[in-house]
Amino acid sequence: MKTIIMAGGKGTRIADVAGGLPKGLLDVAGKPVLVRQIECLAQQGFCDIIVTIGHLGEKVQKELGDGSAFGVNLTYYREEFPLGTAGALAALKDELSDDFFLINGDLVFDLDFQRFADFHRKNNALVTLFVHPNNHPYDSELVVTDRYDRVTGWLGREEEHYAYKNRVNAGVHLLSPDAIKDLKQVKKINLDKELIASLIDTGRVYAYNSTEYVKDMGTPDRFEQVNRDWLSGKVSARNLHVKQKAVFLDRDGTVNEYKGFVTRAEDLSLIEGSAQAVAKINDSGYLAVLVTNQPVIARGDCSLEELELIHDRLECLLGEQGAYLDAIYYCPHHPDGGFPGERPEYKIPCDCRKPNPGMILKAAEDFNIDLSQSYMVGDSIRDIKAGKAAGCKSALVRRPDSDVSPEVLSVYDSLLDFTADLFGG
Repeated sequence: MKTIIMAGGKGTRIADVAGGLPKGLLDVAGKPVLVRQIECLAQQGFCDIIVTIGHLGEKVQKELGDGSAFGVNLTYYREEFPLGTAGALAALKDELSDDFFLINGDLVFDLDFQRFADFHRKNNALVTLFVHPNNHPYDSELVVTDRYDRVTGWLGREEEHYAYKNRVNAGVHLLSPDAIKDLKQVKKINLDKELIASLIDTGRVYAYNSTEYVKDMGTPDRFEQVNRDWLSGKVSARNLHVKQKAVFLDRDGTVNEYKGFVTRAEDLSLIEGSAQAVAKINDSGYLAVLVTNQPVIARGDCSLEELELIHDRLECLLGEQGAYLDAIYYCPHHPDGGFPGERPEYKIPCDCRKPNPGMILKAAEDFNIDLSQSYMVGDSIRDIKAGKAAGCKSALVRRPDSDVSPEVLSVYDSLLDFTADLFGG
């Protein structure tokens, strides 16, 4: 499998830091960012790499050579004029007979590329975007997906942000050669708005949601941040080869105000301080994973589409305050019958409805989570029991009507109090 690294940009946003170097050669904790990328790929066996160069490209080629110093085979494609984020693919398509990675050359990352490739192949995708949440979704271009992770479009910065999945394109892609077979002319092409947008109707454009570290270092502030993150060990710690730690969060009464069954997005409101608490989790290196019983589906009070909208609104409210959830899991089941409009297919016993630990165990499988180093935080004994059954530490957020059992040793007045105790501040 080949990899294309796009390193032809001028780096105008970081020119003051670059000092005449192409941005791909800027030093991140002792090595140029392009070397960091190549080493990550080589360690996982992806050793056939094409680097697209343009502005100051001769310096890139001189620094990296033929790749033998890094155990890879490097070749180069020089853009005689700027080709955007996908124009070079028209010139290279005859060399791309198998799926290939396409990576922005200003990214700092440490990724499990095989896991990414497995997702792409499992879905028989034409294009898979590596996506993740960020702490400023309100001014980002967001990837819009359905509940099967198929990409349906983009939500632009200028569009109204009322409810959304907080997912942005990280700049790492996996493409089938069939995705570029119709490219004829070598010209400037925008990857998202022209190439990928033209393929959405095939139903074979997917978003791969990962918690792994990917950040561009294209501005002075971001350059300083990725240096700090690399030196602190944060970058390598987020690779999904490494066991992760998580704080599992109940929803109603823990993150958002408890109002009984929430069946409309407009009824959702955050508990004061909960976004600040989730942001603390984000900054800590723990994953923030929502696990919530939603019997409204089985009862017929809410459709799956309506529940998705409620969760999108929750992500929006958190994002407005610089916080995000790494993943959301919900149980739609309810074993008891007798409700008008109930849906029989969901009226079943299951292993995901808390106090059963199924949602936590599924998240642990998806994100390689060490449950013994993780926490379950909720407002009911069901949450505590689910956490214990999964092997987590547990903490109860007290509601006025909470049943505080003697078996609960850690009780807090709010999620913010819990994060202050765990992380300080």
